[in-house]
Amino acid sequence: MRGWTARGLMRGYDGPMGTATRFPHLLSPGRIGGLHLRNRIVLTPMGTNLEAEDGTPGPRITRFYEERARGGVGLVVVGVTGIAWPSGVSNPNNMGLSEDRFIPAFRELTDRIHDQGAAVAVQLQHAGRVALQDVAAGRARWTPSPVPDSAGDLTDALTREEVARIALPFTQPGANPRYHVMTPEDMELLKTRFADAAERARHAGFDAVELHAGHGYILSSFLSPSTNLRDDDYGGPLPNRARLLLETIHRVRDRVGPDFPLWCRLDAVELRKKVGIREEDARATAELAVDAGLDALHVSAYADPRSGIAFTDAPLPHTPSAYAHLAAAIKRRVDVPVIAVGRIEPEAGEAILREGGADFIAMGRRLVADPELPRKLADESLGAARPCIYSYRCVGNVFLRRHSTCTVNPALSRAREIEVETSPTPKHVLVVGGGPAGLEATRLLRLRGHRVTLCESTERLGGLARVAGAAEPTNAPLLPYLETEVARLGATVRLGCPVTPALVRRLAPDAVVVAVGARSQRPEVPGIHLEHVVDRGALTEDPAPLLGRGPSVAIVGGDLAGVGLAVWLSELGAQVSVLEKDSRLATEMAPPRRWRALHALEQRGVGRMLRSSLQAVEAGRVLFQNAEGEEGAVRADTVVLTRAVAPDATLAGELGDIGVPVLPIGDCTGPRYLEGSFLDAWNLAQTL
Repeated sequence: MRGWTARGLMRGYDGPMGTATRFPHLLSPGRIGGLHLRNRIVLTPMGTNLEAEDGTPGPRITRFYEERARGGVGLVVVGVTGIAWPSGVSNPNNMGLSEDRFIPAFRELTDRIHDQGAAVAVQLQHAGRVALQDVAAGRARWTPSPVPDSAGDLTDALTREEVARIALPFTQPGANPRYHVMTPEDMELLKTRFADAAERARHAGFDAVELHAGHGYILSSFLSPSTNLRDDDYGGPLPNRARLLLETIHRVRDRVGPDFPLWCRLDAVELRKKVGIREEDARATAELAVDAGLDALHVSAYADPRSGIAFTDAPLPHTPSAYAHLAAAIKRRVDVPVIAVGRIEPEAGEAILREGGADFIAMGRRLVADPELPRKLADESLGAARPCIYSYRCVGNVFLRRHSTCTVNPALSRAREIEVETSPTPKHVLVVGGGPAGLEATRLLRLRGHRVTLCESTERLGGLARVAGAAEPTNAPLLPYLETEVARLGATVRLGCPVTPALVRRLAPDAVVVAVGARSQRPEVPGIHLEHVVDRGALTEDPAPLLGRGPSVAIVGGDLAGVGLAVWLSELGAQVSVLEKDSRLATEMAPPRRWRALHALEQRGVGRMLRSSLQAVEAGRVLFQNAEGEEGAVRADTVVLTRAVAPDATLAGELGDIGVPVLPIGDCTGPRYLEGSFLDAWNLAQTL
């Protein structure tokens, strides 16, 4: 017997799972085949580039999985592990189980996950057409049939540097983008490699194996009529297109035996494709796959890989619970457990389980943001779960062939450098400014055991995070989380309390953290101080005053804040124009979020003047000049300056001779945005 019933509760958490009244289904034990799980939360497999370069897990990804096992998930699924490594993989840091020499490193990984009470499966993969490491090495990529590549809009919104990073596999010495149409001998070899890797996985201590049959990889490329144009027994009607998957399942099952849990990840649909996998095809494939010997199904989706906006439909959905109905439809057709995935929040997951739409809920980004989510759901005394704001930094970095990071959880990928441990010398710390940087610094310093006084000059905490939460709903949960945690941890909060040198002397802190944000710095152009020109810092979460002057808004500055504001106001019916001096908008956004935002601008008819500089502001319009020297004008009842800010060292300068360390963080040091502000707070917490 494996998993929960064999190993008991987590070493890192001694409370029972499944007793919390809010999530009785999500936290109840479950079973896949003979594998017993302590709850129904699954860490979904994902690419991170945190793995070692030699095909082994390495310390960073091992720590990543171990922390999420300690946080309480029932099942960890270790992601995209190549059956033919170094062939057939996509990412520069991709694990492999292609040789016996990998087994010891994976044994260490599975032991550490098991020590935390979680079960662990491995997702076995051959990337096929998208094996970019094969391109870089000059190897031909395996494909079902010769389908020519065609350009899409994937790189249109990217900077020159980002395009160069995405193109790295194609620009290496010896790179070759050719394809190889698989022969029957190749298919035999593929099935054997899947079986060999599954057997190695069992020897390495994995409790189960997931075959990746989705997301454009080799098995799904045979399933999809968009990439499988064969006219033999492996092409044409669905039973033929599914033949390679079914034979692979049989080969793996014969190797690992009848009792070893085995399932596959399957696309329930391919979106934004004229010819792709349709829902009914996927349901029929699911039935065939279960008959071939699967113990479960993990239901995902895919979309046109050439399109930026399509990527945020699938496989990384922006819409909450995007695939829940797809999983439910497949569950009605099979008699094995179904794992649902696709931006599922805990409350939604509880409802899906309660209503019988799935048997397990897989989470990725939520568990990247907060590894302790399951523990916190089970025991609310541990504090609120850190929300994911779906900024796509984790996966956006992988697109750019970098390791994953997280906007709200800087510890990701820096686990050895950033630790929240009790300070041996508790201090009294004064934090000045109640925006995201100040609130996060306060939270972390309290966790470190310091006494913290937080002073905010206005009557409300949050700063520009309030506007960000109103403009982008995914940002909205962050501020309540920070406020709740600061209160729960017992920090002293003073509102309407401007900080002066006299106040600092009276409070006598051991250190002062300055997190006052940026200061306004308007460009010197005619009309810039007219009444209808406002700075970003003057905005509130209520857009009524902004739109009260009229429906036309010109936003000067197409950065992350400017584009987010443009999307928000256009949704409210404003006629919006964005003026940006660079050739690309919102380059601070991770590519997937940028694709989403720019698609929204296009759909709502937002005007975009790129490579253009503000020349003057007049009543009712702004004047600009583009890079070719041509002049133009757009209507503007209101003008919003989003880039008219500069570092604010005023208070830090005034406190320079106060006799205690003065530590600036966040936007007062330069443009940091949310991600940089959180990282500043985490780095600061290590120094005090």
